[in-house]
Amino acid sequence: MKRNSILMACFLLALPMFAQNRQPQVIDKVVAVVGKNIVLQSDIENQYLQMRLEGGATGTAKSMQCQVLEELLLQKLMLNQAEMDSITVTDEQVEAELDRRIQYFVSRMGSQEKLEEYFNKSILEIKDEVRRAAKENLLQQQVQSKIMEHVVVTPSEVKTFFRNLPQDSIPMVGTEYEICQIVKRPPVSLDEKLRVKDRLYQIRKRILEGESFSTLAVLYSEDPTATKGGELGWTGRGEWTPEFESVAFNLRDGEISDVVETEFGFHIIQLIEKRDNMVNCRHILLQAKVPVEALEKAQNELDSVAQLIRNGDMTFEEACKKFSDEDSKSNGGYLTNPASGGNRISLTDMSELESYFPEFKNLSFVISRLEVGEVSDPVPMTTNENKDAFRLVMVKKKIDPHQANLKDDYNLIQGWALNMKKQQAIGQWVSDKAAKAYIRLDENFSDCEFYYDWNIK
Repeated sequence: MKRNSILMACFLLALPMFAQNRQPQVIDKVVAVVGKNIVLQSDIENQYLQMRLEGGATGTAKSMQCQVLEELLLQKLMLNQAEMDSITVTDEQVEAELDRRIQYFVSRMGSQEKLEEYFNKSILEIKDEVRRAAKENLLQQQVQSKIMEHVVVTPSEVKTFFRNLPQDSIPMVGTEYEICQIVKRPPVSLDEKLRVKDRLYQIRKRILEGESFSTLAVLYSEDPTATKGGELGWTGRGEWTPEFESVAFNLRDGEISDVVETEFGFHIIQLIEKRDNMVNCRHILLQAKVPVEALEKAQNELDSVAQLIRNGDMTFEEACKKFSDEDSKSNGGYLTNPASGGNRISLTDMSELESYFPEFKNLSFVISRLEVGEVSDPVPMTTNENKDAFRLVMVKKKIDPHQANLKDDYNLIQGWALNMKKQQAIGQWVSDKAAKAYIRLDENFSDCEFYYDWNIK
């Protein structure tokens, strides 16, 4: 039985709401015990029904229920370990997680009113129903992070992993592209910066007068963390911009910073907690907007650059080095695939990355219409710092579908090897912890073929 994920985190918090409110209830009983934690028959049935509704159920009903049970056993074992290790989460962290989940459900339903109507409950009542699951999910994440913190793969391990794959099991890699770009980032006016800073000071004043930082982050922050109440999670030094880090690491617990400017925009920061060289913060980000006139100027400039390249007066690499505002101009403007760290990317990858990296939005549409070596017209884009810009793109190379190999697909194979090693780390952890924990199964599930060794007698 293969694992598509270690924890079905999205299922866990959705099911208490979606499955239990819209599906017939089963006669409940305890089917598994892990330490002080139990798994109910209804837990398995609800998650299995949700998998069927979303098209994720493959195999027989019994095999899928066994897979769900094992996921639940893993979660309960992690909760058991969290208690033994005295791992805790704050009420603020739980509320931020609840806000993120509610925001997700609202986006799926179309509005808060539709969500409340669907369940015939207020948002507060819905939150109350999933609060415990949210807390457990956060505890599980911390335990899982601890298991994975030292899991890496060396080049030698990557080669060994690939050579041990049966020849007929090596997958095909679909069409991929190497893409170069020339980006023009128009500047923001001083008046616009002052306007945004003033608005952020007003939000800061409301927080100091007693309003919730998390709530105002959900309402106003322009960062993806808004759905989590602005919470950034535990972070060490060197992971943020210097301006942000300098302020964050010098705050006291609960303290609100002054307005901080970084390349991403303007922030106010609140320190949640500090431990040694790690901090957990939340922030609200507002961004100054580029004026329309500046964007039009950037578009016209790139139109002229495109003509220079097409006429043969300048190579794309030369134009990139001379005109691009991106750091990548020093290496020809190559676009990096965040998933692999390499330069190759498929149209499917581009579409999937849109939700996380704004610079990939609509890129697949542009690339699918270009020949190798062809330069696009200037196209609007949003940078990963959520700033408006224009760019020229060119397909440097197109790699046809082929069977994966180390020469062309090292980054992809490295990811496979790393995932396998993570699976092994989880497996070893389960075997070690399950041998010391009290685990019992209902006889109806005693014939399940589990992926991990649960040491169940």
